[in-house]
Amino acid sequence: MNDLKKERIIDKIWLSEPTIEGAGVHLKRAFGFHEVPQLDPFLLLDDFRSENPADYKAGFPWHPHRGIETITYVLEGDVEHGDSMGHKGDISSGDIQWMTAGSGIIHQEMPKGNHKGQMLGFQLWANLPKSSKMMKPRYQGIKKNDIPIVKTSDGATVRIICGELNGTKGPVKDILTDPTYLDIELPAGKTLTHLVKENHTVFAYVIDGEAYFDHLRKPFAHDAIGENYFDMRPTCPCRDGTLVLYKKNGTHVTVTTMDRAVRFLLVSGKPLNEPVAWYGPIVMNTHEELREAFQEFQEGTFIKR
Repeated sequence: MNDLKKERIIDKIWLSEPTIEGAGVHLKRAFGFHEVPQLDPFLLLDDFRSENPADYKAGFPWHPHRGIETITYVLEGDVEHGDSMGHKGDISSGDIQWMTAGSGIIHQEMPKGNHKGQMLGFQLWANLPKSSKMMKPRYQGIKKNDIPIVKTSDGATVRIICGELNGTKGPVKDILTDPTYLDIELPAGKTLTHLVKENHTVFAYVIDGEAYFDHLRKPFAHDAIGENYFDMRPTCPCRDGTLVLYKKNGTHVTVTTMDRAVRFLLVSGKPLNEPVAWYGPIVMNTHEELREAFQEFQEGTFIKR
């Protein structure tokens, strides 16, 4: 076991909260505007899961983005997409779409679910540095079979979307904030030790099951947001829908399961430490830049050729 002094300790945890987005999509928001800049360079994480098509079929009709990257990861169902660069198709179960909006893109995402009506996926927003906010838009569409799967000595199964693990690199390349994006399954009764980059923002989001995400196992050792304080019994293991934000210092994270397995996203990235001006689907550095973006959208000059 590595020196516990180098282990990342939980800074804060909170539960995702129900919200409605797009044209009426019911989802859970793990973090967003109100958590900025705690997860810099990340801005937002939405968890859209349902077995009722009425919760998601209205979708996210045509809308603009500028200054950010939107990362859509689908586990169950299909999401039909199209954009102003001419891309269109389906993001199917196990696929990922990493879209760099840059100077501006207009797109739509319409969840369709699977044959049983089930829909499960995530959308993560990552900020772009000031020097790259007006870069040329680009698109990386990655299919399920192109995402490598690594079995670790700790017993974990890891899907590497972005970053590197044990010499295996994920298919998403050349991202400015040097991110890692992993989908990890850890069986019951196991302990996973995973190396992370010093001073990078690191968070975990529990998809299913439960686990301890540091060695302290003390619910009062960190800030907890969204727990039911009326029963005065905060949970020690983190369960599905929990966001775990780590402190900045440390070389590795430790995840331990007991009687239940766990599946979670583990994401990290280099903080930008820049001002954030955010309104709706556009994130810039100043309010003047926001005003210009929305004026261009209204005047039809938003898309740069």
